[in-house]
Amino acid sequence: MGALMGEPSALPGSDDQALRALMVRYQNGELEAFEQLYRRTLPMIRGYVASLTSDRGRTADLAQESYLQIHRSRRTYDPAFPVKPWMLGIARHVLLMDRRKRSRISREVTGFEVLPEVPVPAEMEGFPDRDALGRALAGLPGNWREALVLHHVYGLSFREVGLVAGVSEGGARIRASRGMALLRETLGSRKGDG
Repeated sequence: MGALMGEPSALPGSDDQALRALMVRYQNGELEAFEQLYRRTLPMIRGYVASLTSDRGRTADLAQESYLQIHRSRRTYDPAFPVKPWMLGIARHVLLMDRRKRSRISREVTGFEVLPEVPVPAEMEGFPDRDALGRALAGLPGNWREALVLHHVYGLSFREVGLVAGVSEGGARIRASRGMALLRETLGSRKGDG
């Protein structure tokens, strides 16, 4: 199915070795390395956060909070492992902490939760039901959508998706598969409706 949304092309060739080298330089105190790492990974982090949050206005704040946590945790990064899953794992933790905080603050608020607006790639502009695709993605259960986005958009292996999501490789594969099946079913039923 290819890229569904976001800007994975912003990471040229997903050059993990270059990202690892930048991360090591950053760990050694080179601020220029952080600036390059930030520029190369921001579209990925921002797209990931946007695909999982129901508040578009919070996307920039949560992405910045993710980088703050990356900065605080930079010494824990092990260069033997890929950078992207490590960074996305931190972003996921930031999202979960934000959700917990917000649920504690707004327990008295009732009503329907607004579905997140999921970004759809520019190459889908010609797709007649581009909005339907965005709504279908937003309607997927969060764990399925997350696995689908990480694998199909950002090109992470199922092993890496599992590391980010805290599940086994098989669990990540199942989540992405179920998400894709539901996405196809939803879009197929919309197509049949007219």
